[in-house]
Amino acid sequence: MARVEVKICGVRDPGALDAAAEAGADWVGFVFFPPSPRHLSPAQAAGLVARAPRGLGRVGLLVEPADADVAAVLDVVGLDALQVYASAARVAALRARFGLPVWHAIGVSTAADLPAGARGADRLVLEARPPEDATRPGGNAARFDWSLLRGWTPPAPWLLAGGLTPENVAGAIRDTGARAVDVSSGVETARGVKDAGLIRTFIAAARSADSSPNPLPQGEGAFPSPPPLAGGG
Repeated sequence: MARVEVKICGVRDPGALDAAAEAGADWVGFVFFPPSPRHLSPAQAAGLVARAPRGLGRVGLLVEPADADVAAVLDVVGLDALQVYASAARVAALRARFGLPVWHAIGVSTAADLPAGARGADRLVLEARPPEDATRPGGNAARFDWSLLRGWTPPAPWLLAGGLTPENVAGAIRDTGARAVDVSSGVETARGVKDAGLIRTFIAAARSADSSPNPLPQGEGAFPSPPPLAGGG
């Protein structure tokens, strides 16, 4: 059984960070995007980063950032990676400019959205393409049609994100073969409010699932149909 890696994104308070660390999360994510209910200032994030134990990865999430935006964060916050919503060319430029691993967040609605190459990204984060009226590119508590992954050859390590909860994460891992998962609203009791019990339950459920070396099932009906888009995030 392959060990599944887990990222708890949108951490905003010491209780959530401590719960993620104690439950064995691999990464915690800090959101630097004002429209998000999980937004932090660099100064707020710096206090949490200082609290993070050794071995817990710190990931900063930014949306279409200018170099100055990234520099303003990194001047204050010690991060291990950047998770970026931007073009592939911009992802490569940020990696070259700042020398940190960059994770490319990609919205998926059709098979054509699945990347054929990493193009400078160290990891890919796959989630549902947001609705037209969404104010955020991610964190919308929606999942894409996982059957689109059938036959896709990942060009880089990837994380499954979007619409994951303690109740469905084990099934999601079994159905998609994801070796890593990323959750935010699925471990909250209100927008931006993480719950320590949900974090622990989510990580335990993810670790109970089997992610095999050749995971993507073949044939019709191998993946469940996605539910309607959920509100929240």
